[in-house]
Amino acid sequence: MKEITSARLGIIGLGNMGTSHAKNILQGKVPGLTLAAVCDQNPERLTAYEKEEGVTLFTDSDTFFADGEVDAVLIATPPYDHTPLGIAALEKGLHVLVEKPISVHKADCERLIAAHTNEKQVFAAMFNQRTDPRYQKLRKLIQNGELGDLKRIQWTITDWFRTEFYYASGGWRATWAGEGGGVLLNQCPHQLDLWQWLFGMPNKVRAHCTLGKYHDIEVEDDVTAYLEYDNGCTGVFITTTGETPGTNRLEVAGDQGKVVIEGQGFSFTRNEVPTSEHSKTATAGFARPEIWNIQIPTNGKGEQHVGILKNFAKAILDGEPLIAQAKEGIRSVELGNAMLYSGLTDQTLAMPLDPATYETFLQEKLANSTFKKKVVETKADSDDFAQSF
Repeated sequence: MKEITSARLGIIGLGNMGTSHAKNILQGKVPGLTLAAVCDQNPERLTAYEKEEGVTLFTDSDTFFADGEVDAVLIATPPYDHTPLGIAALEKGLHVLVEKPISVHKADCERLIAAHTNEKQVFAAMFNQRTDPRYQKLRKLIQNGELGDLKRIQWTITDWFRTEFYYASGGWRATWAGEGGGVLLNQCPHQLDLWQWLFGMPNKVRAHCTLGKYHDIEVEDDVTAYLEYDNGCTGVFITTTGETPGTNRLEVAGDQGKVVIEGQGFSFTRNEVPTSEHSKTATAGFARPEIWNIQIPTNGKGEQHVGILKNFAKAILDGEPLIAQAKEGIRSVELGNAMLYSGLTDQTLAMPLDPATYETFLQEKLANSTFKKKVVETKADSDDFAQSF
């Protein structure tokens, strides 16, 4: 791979996220990255870049990859295309940054990750929530043992409200064939990534998922999941797109105290004596250890998408460690797959999830997907899907 001093980036998919990433680069917010190409199946989405000097326009990925004028690619298409496009980019020797989720299901994640055989190629995922100082601080507290052994985790993330108009805005939305899932795949990949990044992977998952509870859709829009860990820690993950105003509250209880992250706040109620020790040594039935109420200051929510783009550029040019390696993206996908499979088959799953079992399950859903039927019947819905890039 040739040495480069400035990475020429191509973006495939010019929907909301692809357009946002392109704008950040063109505005000079990402040192070390130059926008050299954009690709979208809808020619109308390319018109905004016709006057941008040095930006080549493409309407199909085959021509884009054959052109050879980029060093790196950012894949911002609908999730089903992440795997084939990511594999094609890696096989071309390009550095790759893929939007969340890295794939729709675990088996496709494995296929994509297996294509990354050259360690000199930077392979990253757009998990921008990892740049948030609150979650970085919580991770440090856990890793340093400040919370002690974790006992209980609860994340209520119900402020993902979506209307019927939102789901009707594209025939592909909230369909098995168009997205491969609902709130777990579209809205919650960041929280699922943070969950595994902070707490690791559970050994059991039991979930309750409802398809189209609040909307006229064929996938899940309401989920409550229970997770168990080898050390006895338990977790509850609650999410929906049918509730407003909703809540985003993460509560983590450990032997040494409790952390609550909600809104802009980060509170740490710290026991002076660990709960387990106090329980064994206390001489009164209702005695509790003394506590410190600590409000931990955090400075905003970090650089988010721009931060990941900067890190991607520095990884390419200077070898800086990645904030989010793409191979780690399989864990959040596996969590979402496991919750959905558990809920829809009414069983407790032992982890890790078998990828072939879930792929077969998903194929059965795809066979009856309304979007698949519409694609066969009309070209209009197919074009609409392309416009979602």
